[in-house]
Amino acid sequence: MRELGLISKQPGAHTYKKATVERSDIPNTLNREFDAPEPNKVWCGDITYIWAQGKWHYLAVVMDLYARQIVGWALSGNPDADQAETKLNVVSGIS
Repeated sequence: MRELGLISKQPGAHTYKKATVERSDIPNTLNREFDAPEPNKVWCGDITYIWAQGKWHYLAVVMDLYARQIVGWALSGNPDADQAETKLNVVSGIS
């Protein structure tokens, strides 16, 4: 790492906020049943942020729960869900 000029950056302490209100506008359709019956029937996704080149980058990933493989991802310089959704829709064939 020294030869390449890389440094380790450890995140500070993090605590998750406990949800006080159930989001009725986002239905829990999986109900924690993560075993999909066949390919491309159940996808799940997440967005995370990565510190690189002195700034935050945002990575959105979608996984097929049957194959446990990534079916699409989008990287953005902004925490813009619309931008990530647009990119992922292109990957998935949704217009």
